[in-house]
Amino acid sequence: MPGEETKVTITDGELAAKSAPLVDKLIADQVAGKLAAGDPTLWGPAAESEAAIRLSWTALHRSSRPLIGEIEALRAELHREGIDRVVLAGMGGSSLAPEVITRTEGVPLTVLDTTDPGQVADALAGDLNRTVIVVSSKSGGTVETDSHRRIFAKAFADAGIDAASRIVVVTDPGSPLAELAEAEGYRKVFLADPHVGGRYSALTAFGLVPAGLAGADVARLLDQAAGVAEKLAADGAGNPALTLAAAWGAAHADGAEKVVLADTGSGITGFADWAEQLIAESTGKQGTGLLPVAVDSPGAPGFADAGPDATPVAIGPGTDAAPVATAGPLGAQFLLWEFATAIVGRLLEINPFDQPDVEAAKQAARDLLDDPARLEGGAQPSAADGPVEIFAPAGVSTDGTLAEVLRAFLALAPEHGYLSVQAYLDRLDDASAALLRGELARRSGLQTTFGWGPRFLHSTGQYHKGGHQNGIFLQLTGAPETDLEVPGRPYTLGKLQHAQALGDGQVLTQHGRPVLRLHLTDRAAGLAHLMRAVEEVAE
Repeated sequence: MPGEETKVTITDGELAAKSAPLVDKLIADQVAGKLAAGDPTLWGPAAESEAAIRLSWTALHRSSRPLIGEIEALRAELHREGIDRVVLAGMGGSSLAPEVITRTEGVPLTVLDTTDPGQVADALAGDLNRTVIVVSSKSGGTVETDSHRRIFAKAFADAGIDAASRIVVVTDPGSPLAELAEAEGYRKVFLADPHVGGRYSALTAFGLVPAGLAGADVARLLDQAAGVAEKLAADGAGNPALTLAAAWGAAHADGAEKVVLADTGSGITGFADWAEQLIAESTGKQGTGLLPVAVDSPGAPGFADAGPDATPVAIGPGTDAAPVATAGPLGAQFLLWEFATAIVGRLLEINPFDQPDVEAAKQAARDLLDDPARLEGGAQPSAADGPVEIFAPAGVSTDGTLAEVLRAFLALAPEHGYLSVQAYLDRLDDASAALLRGELARRSGLQTTFGWGPRFLHSTGQYHKGGHQNGIFLQLTGAPETDLEVPGRPYTLGKLQHAQALGDGQVLTQHGRPVLRLHLTDRAAGLAHLMRAVEEVAE
């Protein structure tokens, strides 16, 4: 439970034996102490320049303390004005940590990490008189977040509300968003530490500001991290980060390049979704890496029945199915997993702080938005089955039913490959799409991930292009009931969402990976039809 000691346990004797020499080597090389001290040489000469400007996260339990008072003062000020509804516009590291923090503490936060017009419209339908929006972007140019800012600014103005007084910004110093916020006179600007990458930013302003404004106890979170910091910096066998990194490294060397994450009663809500980005984007490059597979319970397909290509990890008390278990309160777990991920980067001989393959999908989407005829015309479906249009990859016949198409598509996966289900839909109204992960995993025998698009592009998207090239990709797109204009931009949210799906599909295809896109002409009917087809796929 949240108050227990922060620790990592390896219950599998064989994995423990294979991990032990790695722990010994990490101790001998003083990796933990050097990491805590900000030594950028730990990952080799090629990574040194990037690492030199990405290691401030190791001391955030101290350096983020001044934020506490600023957040509390702004929250009190907003409440005096009757503003108590917090909307967060952010992607990847700017949204995942605040969502875990607020869900764990049970405080309300509306998170916009989507380009789905229906989901954004739902957020707009809330009481704007009580609303403040936190616009959070490290680069200051995130297209999704900028679109949300534009849409909410217009909505505030249309409602007779001074938009500038309702916009709080979190960004890096000198970013375009910081400059815009100053020019527009936005309510408050929090400048984050620029020497922390997005996926390591849970304890920076990116994680703390939206969570704190929503009512989470961010001081306690920093206290929890501080409570484990000394242990994580110690070059000794009692360091849980060394244990976790060594377990991942030893398992990977044995062919288990996937890490299956399930909560077993940690008291933390949604931690695997945060860890997914941290691990995938940090390690999935140069044809190697660890693919995190977030599942909804230890009984879910892919966890208890994991094969030799995957290591189940319990978040909370250990289980018979999990050779590795981690325990501790949320703030401590953030720091533990960040240390372990950076350290396993050294074992895998990669740079855990860059994301060289993320930009390709963004550029492909921009190219499509710049060519409306190509975006709106596009490829024609290979076939249709009821409310589902089928865009099949080479090697998949569409002469049969949707179930037969799915069966042929799944057969394209190599041995010990994986299936990635990517839903460019509304994760609230179309939440049933997430059930596909377990059903497809059960029937295919493949480790299966599920991601909401474009959210996953800021998370596992790096691994898909840069990691082990053994994935197959099922894209779900859907016709929105209504669309939303993006003020000052020549596209709607629906067109942006469509461009992001097509753009990422193009890049995956260029990498030689099979992509099957199923377009739901009616979302509710299409999802029901698809689920029935999945049920017909032989186990």
